[in-house]
Amino acid sequence: MLPAHHRLLDSDAFRATVRSGHRSGSRTLVVHLGLTGAQEPARAGFVVSKAVGNAVVRNRVKRRLRHLTREHLPSLQELPGSAVLVVRALPASATASYAELGADLDRCLTRVMS
Repeated sequence: MLPAHHRLLDSDAFRATVRSGHRSGSRTLVVHLGLTGAQEPARAGFVVSKAVGNAVVRNRVKRRLRHLTREHLPSLQELPGSAVLVVRALPASATASYAELGADLDRCLTRVMS
């Protein structure tokens, strides 16, 4: 689980990151990265719609993404300013394995941070 100070909970921050941040996508997810000038800890939020599956499937996808994102927090902390990350799961994430989600998240984060 992500520590509380690394969670993105504000709907305005979600909206601003998705609209103005850098974006990279894959078969299973889309990653939006926004950088602010403030010196705050990196924050991450997740969007898993009903198109992904029922509540059990959506929660499983969210748990996997939270754990994978927690592993990437040190690299996000190295970015200048405050990094705001929004990970949007696509319907293919419901059948993807943990390793596939991890590989897609790695690939998307590498693209969006460069």
